Amino acid sequence: MWRLSAFLRRCITTSPGRHRKKDSLFIVHPDVKEALADHRPVVALESTIITHGMPYPHNFSTAKEVEVIVRAEGAVPATIGILEGSVHVGLSSDELDFLAQNKTALKVSRRDLPYVISKGLSGGTTVSGTMIAAHKAGIPVFVTGGIGGVHRDGENSLDVSSDLTELGRTPIAVVSAGVKSILDIGRTLEFLETQGVCVATYGESKSFPAFFSRQSGFTSPHHVSSPQEAADLIASTLSLGLHSGLLLAVPIPEEHAATGQQIEEAIQTAVTEASSKGVRGRDVTPFILQRVNELTEGKSLQANIALIHNNAKVGSQIACALSKHKEKSGSNFRGDIKTRKLKDQRIDSKTIVIGGINVDFIAKGTTKKLVFGQTNPGSVCQSFGGVGRNIADCLSRLGHKPLFISAIGKDSHSDAVLNYCKHMDTSAVARLQDQRTATYCAVITESGELSLGLGDMDIHQQIQEQYVCQFKDQLASASLVVVDGNIPVSTIDYVCQIAKKHAVPVWFEPTDADKACKPFLSESWKALSYTSPNLAELCTMNHTLGLPTPTELPRSLEDVLGCVPALSRPLLEHLNCVVVTLGALGVMVCGEHDAGTVNLQPQKQKQRKGRLCAIHYPALAMSSKETVNVSGAGDSFAGAMMVGILQGLDTDSCVRMGLLAARTSLLSPHPIDPSLTADAIHPEKPHSQLWSKPTCVWIED
Repeated sequence: MWRLSAFLRRCITTSPGRHRKKDSLFIVHPDVKEALADHRPVVALESTIITHGMPYPHNFSTAKEVEVIVRAEGAVPATIGILEGSVHVGLSSDELDFLAQNKTALKVSRRDLPYVISKGLSGGTTVSGTMIAAHKAGIPVFVTGGIGGVHRDGENSLDVSSDLTELGRTPIAVVSAGVKSILDIGRTLEFLETQGVCVATYGESKSFPAFFSRQSGFTSPHHVSSPQEAADLIASTLSLGLHSGLLLAVPIPEEHAATGQQIEEAIQTAVTEASSKGVRGRDVTPFILQRVNELTEGKSLQANIALIHNNAKVGSQIACALSKHKEKSGSNFRGDIKTRKLKDQRIDSKTIVIGGINVDFIAKGTTKKLVFGQTNPGSVCQSFGGVGRNIADCLSRLGHKPLFISAIGKDSHSDAVLNYCKHMDTSAVARLQDQRTATYCAVITESGELSLGLGDMDIHQQIQEQYVCQFKDQLASASLVVVDGNIPVSTIDYVCQIAKKHAVPVWFEPTDADKACKPFLSESWKALSYTSPNLAELCTMNHTLGLPTPTELPRSLEDVLGCVPALSRPLLEHLNCVVVTLGALGVMVCGEHDAGTVNLQPQKQKQRKGRLCAIHYPALAMSSKETVNVSGAGDSFAGAMMVGILQGLDTDSCVRMGLLAARTSLLSPHPIDPSLTADAIHPEKPHSQLWSKPTCVWIED
C-alpha cells in the first residue's frame, strides 16, 4: 500500500453513444469490444475520408457501405473518429452521420490529437491518428484508401506526411491502394525504407500502385498473393516486436483502372491550380480531390469509392486469416499475450486476485536522517512485490491459493519473478514481448518510514479487459475477487460488472492515494463489498464522489477515530465493510454492527438491517529497529484478513490474523514473509501478543 503516487491514467471504457459522462479518453463501441474479447477479426477504418475526402451524402453512404463489406467478409468494422473530445473506436450510424455532416470537423493526426481532445472538438482521424487509436485498442489491421507521403518538391519544402513516420513507430498493418498519386511516390518509398517499414504489393506483381492507377512506375520490395500470405507477413512483423508497421498496397480493381489515365491528367491540372492559388499543407489533398472530381465529371469519385470498397474486402479477408493464424499460434499480438483455452483447463481456485507484480528494491538508511543529493550509508536488498502479487502470495502461503491474473515482461526479471512465485498459481500471468516487468525502488529511513519511492509500472496498463475476460467463468463463480488499483479503470469496471451480475464479493485494494479513485469514477464502486484504504486513500474516494474531505489529515488518535467513521459512512451505503489501515495507530473496521462487532461476512443482498459502527484495533507494538521492510505490511494484513473471512471466522479473529501477518512482514526483508504459515497467525494458537480491547464507535445515520 505504501507506494509513490502516480497520475491516474484514463483508460479505455465502453459507451453506447455520444452523450455520456465525460470520464474517459477512449470509447470502444460494444460490438468492437466484444469482438476483441472473443478474439474475432476486427478491421479499423479511418474517418478523414468521411470528414474531408468526399462530399455529403457520398461520404456517409460510402462509410456505411464499407462497414457492410467488412461484415460480409466475417470481420467487425471499427471506424475511428473524434467526437466531442473523445476518441471513438467504432461508431454508431448516428455518429457516422454526425461526422459526415459536421462542417467544423478537423483533420486529426498525431500532432492534433492533444489539442482536439483538450478542447472537446470533433474530427476525422488521418492514417496516423487512426493507427494510434487502433493500436491502443488492440486492432492489428487497418484499411484506408491511400496513405500520405512525401509531397512533390518535398526535398525543398520538407512537407512529409506524418502517416509515414507513424508507420515507422506503430505496429499496425495498413491496407491501402498505395500512395496518392498527387505525391512524390519514389521519395515516399525511400522514406518508408528509412523508417524501416515493410512494404508489399498485394497480388502477383511487385508493381506499386498509385491510388487511381494500378502502376506507378515503382516497385515494392515484396509482394504477397493471398490473404493467408499477408496474414503470415503481419504475424511475423508483429511477433518480432519491431515497433514498426507494414504497408500492404492493393491495386485498384482492373475494371476501374481504365479511367486512370484521364484521372491522372486531371490530377496534373489540379496540382497546377493548387500551386497557383497558394493552397498549402493539409488543404492540398481535399482541394485536389474535389477539383479532380469536377474535372472528371464524377469518375474519380466513382473510382475512389471502388478502390475503398476493394481495400475493405481485401483487408477484411486478411484480418480473418490473421485471426485464424492467432488461434493456431495462441497469440493475440498485443504484446504476445497468450490466449489460454480455459474451457479445456480446470482451475480449482475459488478466489481470484487481479493486480500488479513488481521487482522491489528496498534501500534502508542506517542514519537517523537521510540527506538528499549525496550518498547515504545503508543496505539495499531485492524482493518481489506488487500489491496484487503480495496479496496472492499471502493467500497462497495461508492455504487459499488464488488464481492470480497479472502481466510481466519477457526480460531478465520475469524468470526470477516466476521462479520466486512457484508456490502460487501464476497460470494467468501474461508474459509480454517488448514490455518491461514492473520495478519499484523504495528508500526508507532507519525507522522504517518511506522516504522516497520510484516506480516503473507501465506494464500494469496491459492488464486489460480484453485479457481478463478470458476468465469470465472463474470470475462469475469466485468466492472472492480482489483487484488492486494498478489495473486500468476499464478492467475494474468489467470485473465489477461481472461481480454485480453474479453476486460475487469484490475487495478493492487502492494501492495509493491517486489510484484509489478508480472504481469511484463510475457506478462500479457500488458493486464492491470490501475496500482497505489508508486515511489518505479514503479521502480520495470521498473526494471523487464529490463529498467534503478534511483539508489536513488528522494526526491524533482522537481526531482519527472521529474522522474515519464520517468518511466511511457514505461508502457503507453499498459496501459491506471498509477496513481503514492507520499505520502505528492500528486499524479501524467499519460496517454493520452485529453482536458487539462488525459483520464481515459477504451478503448476497446489500440491504443494511442494523446500525453502523467502527471498531478500532490498536497496532501491535514494534520498535523501529525491528522494522526491516514496510512495503508489504498492509498487503499482508489484507490477505490474512481475507483468509479469515473466507473461513467464516469472527471479526476479532480476522483482524488479529491480519495484524500478526503484518508484523511478520515488517520483520522480513520480503513484502510477504516466506515463513508465513496459517499456524503462525492462527487466532486460537498461543501468541506472545497481549491483545488490547478494541474500541467501538457508533456511526450516525
